[in-house]
Amino acid sequence: MSRLELRTIKNAPEEAKPLLTKAEASNGFLPNLLRVLANAPTALEAYLTLGGINGRASLSLAEREVVQITAAAIHGCGFCVAGHTAVATKKAGLDAGTVEALRSRGTIENAKLDAVARFTEAVIAGRGAVADAELETFKSAGYDDQAALEVVLGVSLATLCNFANNLGQPPLNEQLQQFAWTNPAQAAE
Repeated sequence: MSRLELRTIKNAPEEAKPLLTKAEASNGFLPNLLRVLANAPTALEAYLTLGGINGRASLSLAEREVVQITAAAIHGCGFCVAGHTAVATKKAGLDAGTVEALRSRGTIENAKLDAVARFTEAVIAGRGAVADAELETFKSAGYDDQAALEVVLGVSLATLCNFANNLGQPPLNEQLQQFAWTNPAQAAE
């Protein structure tokens, strides 16, 4: 049961209705994250706008999904881990081993993608104040200043949706059930 109202196109605030309509057409369903964000139309607009900007980054879709899944796992957002697992698997073409490593915050066999995951962890842990060695390790994997800042962009996007989901606690959409994830920290409690 969601702690915040799950808005529909019909009962959403007027400013959110066109955004939800477009999102439903694009996704083929209305993700519950967006239904939660619709309670604050500016938050919904910010998420969708930032998502569009992030989609234009120089990082590949696979690299952007590494950032998203890593951040969601750190933030304990099962909804976002599931949603980005779907994108990583269906659209970014990441193999099952890579996706499972991301979901468990393990080492990824692909060294470049592992560098993105480790740098994402460092950005979150240091709130951007990464150590010189962490930045150099990221750059030695073939990335540059632009890519480093695009990881920060991706973390910003993830933080908005991870925290909104953690606040609202919406149920996972049926379309994402096969990608469900349980936070190991919560499972141990």
